Amino acid sequence: MRNPANVPEPAADAGGVTAVTRALSILEAFAVGESTLALAELSRRSGIHKTTVLRLARTLALSQYMVQTDDGQWRLGPAAGWLGARYQAGFDVNNAVEPVLHQLVKETGESASFYVREGDIRACVARVEGPQSVRHHVRIGERLPLDKGAPGRVILAFSGAAGDPYEGIRKRGFHLSLGEREPEVSSVSAPVFGLNWRLLGSMCISGPSSRLTKAKLEKHAKVVIRAANQLSYALAGSRSPATPAVVSRWHP
Repeated sequence: MRNPANVPEPAADAGGVTAVTRALSILEAFAVGESTLALAELSRRSGIHKTTVLRLARTLALSQYMVQTDDGQWRLGPAAGWLGARYQAGFDVNNAVEPVLHQLVKETGESASFYVREGDIRACVARVEGPQSVRHHVRIGERLPLDKGAPGRVILAFSGAAGDPYEGIRKRGFHLSLGEREPEVSSVSAPVFGLNWRLLGSMCISGPSSRLTKAKLEKHAKVVIRAANQLSYALAGSRSPATPAVVSRWHP
């Protein structure tokens, strides 16, 4: 039977189980804030024919991962909530951040850091030193200004700060800093989002300006954006209407 939405049905990767992949695509069809969806809409979003969606939804309902309402619509069931709660209870953000920082160091050869906002300052909560003998030193736990340096500017921009340079940062999805906080230090940073696509912090690479010229920073910007988006998708999950445009544009 032809797919009503003319969308290729999701296929499992090599070694995967197609039925499981399809069932997960139905669960992922729900956006944050949506309580129920009609069968036709589940079919359209998942790219799976309605008869197959109905069969899979009924199977998921047997384990309480989905529930059919009195008017025939479908919603996520309590088992989906329990699964999310168990994930959150056992999740340590550093377990997700540090591997991405290590990869960033490997690709750029520079030190990589992750910052979060604490009131009117930013704090370094994770850091991986680069292999260079001359590098920019920051200690984990160090507290630095928000309005100086690429990581702080990015946090302010995606927290809604008005005016320049924040409008430009939101459009680009990253920020370069050359000697802004320290005269001989340069950095490039991009935002990282967490649960429900809310700003979590910023990721950056940094080093001496003699090595990290503007041209080099612009080259590394794509690598930093890709790493930040990779982490955002790991923390926030699949795309939804809440996904920032800059993340969708730079899908990892």
